[in-house]
Amino acid sequence: MNNLRNKVQLIGNLGARPEIVNLDSGKKLTKFSIATNEVYKNAKGEQMKDTQWHHVVAWGNIAEIIEKHLDKGSEVAIEGKLVNRSYEDKEGVKRYITEVQANEVLMLGSKK
Repeated sequence: MNNLRNKVQLIGNLGARPEIVNLDSGKKLTKFSIATNEVYKNAKGEQMKDTQWHHVVAWGNIAEIIEKHLDKGSEVAIEGKLVNRSYEDKEGVKRYITEVQANEVLMLGSKK
């Protein structure tokens, strides 16, 4: 049951081309956002669509695969965990962000 404590599974589409960062250590990091959509009917019976955006990061081999095979609009399934972190922006203001740290990425849809 411990494996279920911090686990996220999402299926969505990339909103932009992944950002690749080559670190001094030789490791790769990729950052990207995916959109997930939920379709439902409101109280009037009208079909509604709700889009949520999720920040995703991936390291090492997974980052390399993403760099080679994914682009804006690509449909993916992501499995990972939620990670909270903070940073200072250009004005020195402390910002907080929640990201999905991907452990597995499955490419869905047709090849472009």
